[in-house]
Amino acid sequence: MPVVYNNQQEDVDQQDPNAQVPTENSGDEEAMGEDEVQIQEGAEGSPPDGTEPPGEDEEYDLTQAPPPSGFAGFIKSRKFKFIIIGIVIFIIFLILLAFILPREKKDETITLTWWGLWEDNATMQPIIDDFEKQNPNIKIQYIKQDPENYRDTLVTRIKNGKGPDIFHYHNTWTKPMISLLAPLPKDVITAQDFTKQYYPVIQKDLTQSGAIYGIPLGIDTVQMFINNDLFSTQGLSAPTDWNQFKKAAIKLTVKDNDTQKILTSGAALGTYNNIRHAPDIISMMFLQQGIDMNNFDKSIDEINSALTFYTSYAKGSDRTWDSTLDDSLLAFSKGDLAIYFGFSWDIFIIEQIKASSAKSFEYAVYPVPAIQGTSSISVASYWAEGVSARSKNQKAAMLFMNYLTQKSTLQKLYTESSKKRLFGELYPRVDMADELKDNALIYPFVSNLEIAGSSYFASDTRDGETGINSRLNTYLENYVNNIINSNAGSDSEFKNFTDGVAKVLNDNGIK
Repeated sequence: MPVVYNNQQEDVDQQDPNAQVPTENSGDEEAMGEDEVQIQEGAEGSPPDGTEPPGEDEEYDLTQAPPPSGFAGFIKSRKFKFIIIGIVIFIIFLILLAFILPREKKDETITLTWWGLWEDNATMQPIIDDFEKQNPNIKIQYIKQDPENYRDTLVTRIKNGKGPDIFHYHNTWTKPMISLLAPLPKDVITAQDFTKQYYPVIQKDLTQSGAIYGIPLGIDTVQMFINNDLFSTQGLSAPTDWNQFKKAAIKLTVKDNDTQKILTSGAALGTYNNIRHAPDIISMMFLQQGIDMNNFDKSIDEINSALTFYTSYAKGSDRTWDSTLDDSLLAFSKGDLAIYFGFSWDIFIIEQIKASSAKSFEYAVYPVPAIQGTSSISVASYWAEGVSARSKNQKAAMLFMNYLTQKSTLQKLYTESSKKRLFGELYPRVDMADELKDNALIYPFVSNLEIAGSSYFASDTRDGETGINSRLNTYLENYVNNIINSNAGSDSEFKNFTDGVAKVLNDNGIK
């Protein structure tokens, strides 16, 4: 007969054959009503599925599924919900770490210290202001340093961890200071752009082992100044080669008939101590002779040829210069010298002295004379900006270095510096040379930069007694003076000179 559970009929034949079916004579069990059966409890007094039995007046609702068990039960439990909430909170915390906190750190202001030498704060501030507008989280503190012993101070401070982030350094210091300079990454300037934008001499000086270590804001070369008035009185024009130069220098020299004292010099060459930029002028002659400036042992004849020609202007009856005369820059500024070799910044001094001089004269600048049949080759001397390898803010410093490479930055610097003097920093970029073409006084200083060279014999770097320039210049000075005093450089004197130069270069890591 069918068994009824809450008025729902189920076919007994489809149940488990082993299931126990209550009967009318089931021992101690009470008889069940017609419309209900009492489900037998488990051995421990609880239903097999672990649920609590119903109360006295309750019935099991067998139309509903029992609470899920196992994993299905776990994911619907309160414990699982708490775990999910915890995971969500942890993810939010990670998001805060990844995005919010770095943004707060990014908003912190970084201050970069920048050491300069020749430009004052008022000139540099507009350049700095433009950068800070573009980069509000970076501040630049520009400090104009005292040129005296600048290199020694710079090196000491950097090694002590108290140096600047960015600093001015001479082009000849790249190799000696290589351990203190950070190479510029590609996002500052690529090697291709550096080659395309800057003169070959800059590429050679500021690149080591394929890495770029500096960006120049200006450049300069030795060129020839002539006193137009003195040339006019002799009907002469500016010489283009050294043969013309020699003749003009002798013709322009005026001496006292009795004492043979030089009253007006035709050209300031020959001595060392009273010729401004003597190391650079001699270097220019070395370069024109094709001398390897890093290996003098291979250029004995060329070196002696250049120095013999140089010192000839201070010897014999045809001398145009001697050690009794004023410093060459002063002599030219006073109108007592017809030909002077110097850099563009000498113009500021010339104008200042000329204004107070009793002699009024006009002057012009021309490219240096060349060996006959060759091009005019000069020597470059300039300063670059570098990033300290010890800086803790190199990323921000490199961003500023990229700003310094821009044409607009160089143009602004030129404009600002021109407010205080006749002209600004001469552009170091090849593609900006034409912007100086209309200024006949300064264009010669960049006109032959495509073939200019550089030299470790450099004046006005003020690198201290132990600096590469000062040490090399001392050897050069001694050798030039020996040639003048003995009329010829002996083999032993030349060896002392070349050995000394080789030692200084070797001490500075230059082979």
